[in-house]
Amino acid sequence: LPQDPMDFEWSYWIEWGRERILWLLAGHLLVSQVSRLLVEKYKPWCLMVYGMAACWLLLGIKGFAVILLHATISFAVAQFQLSLLTWLCSLILLSTLRIPAVEETKRKWYDTENEYYLLLFTVSVRCLFCTSFSLEYCWHGPAQKSSHSFLWMLAYVFYYPTFHNGPLMNFDEFSKQMRTQEAFSLKTNLSILIVGIIRIFFWWCLAELMIHLMYIHALYSSVPPLEAASYWALGGLALAQVLFFYVKYLVLYGIPALLIQMDGLKPPALPCCVSLMHSFTKMWR
Repeated sequence: LPQDPMDFEWSYWIEWGRERILWLLAGHLLVSQVSRLLVEKYKPWCLMVYGMAACWLLLGIKGFAVILLHATISFAVAQFQLSLLTWLCSLILLSTLRIPAVEETKRKWYDTENEYYLLLFTVSVRCLFCTSFSLEYCWHGPAQKSSHSFLWMLAYVFYYPTFHNGPLMNFDEFSKQMRTQEAFSLKTNLSILIVGIIRIFFWWCLAELMIHLMYIHALYSSVPPLEAASYWALGGLALAQVLFFYVKYLVLYGIPALLIQMDGLKPPALPCCVSLMHSFTKMWR
């Protein structure tokens, strides 16, 4: 059956995943496991260099320079140790993405609109990470400033599993867990990887079934079926929409979460099933 093409997010990330991102994530996994096995002490810096190289490969030197510039500006503003100033800096950096002249300049860097969108999404998510680092820099005392160096900020900002689309990890959680050198077991990690791949593959197949059988987004884009539908049918469509949203993010966040776990870190919790919620607030978080 033909695929419902109206869910831009799913189509976009699946296309990028098949072309390059999954291969780069596999490369991250390889670098991570080798560094844990041979040079555990230098693992954060190995992953930082790999993340920078992957960013350069996908977004080009200009895209890499934009993300590095944003991180440098955020770090410089954080030196004032004022939370309000940090928030203002983050909002100003985000607002530059919507300046028409800047948008046109960035579009000219790439051959396709999809490449420009990848830069846009990546810079937006990186802004969240820069904000997290800067705020925690402001909140901590002088004794803890050594653990909030610019090098650690780069290791955090260029950590590849969360690079393009999240999920968000707070800097303190990331740095504390990265510094903790746990016992490495190749056999244990292999079993975690196999079980994780099976689970993600199941969610992926379920999402593909929904997008090939249910046509939820196509129905929402067409007025006549919605006008003809009863209130019960509209309620069912709304539930189907949020259920697909849930399954979609089990895949989109499940893959990075598995890699984070393989790196010896505790990944953020995956989304809760929307059928069990009485409030949608937690879903957006």
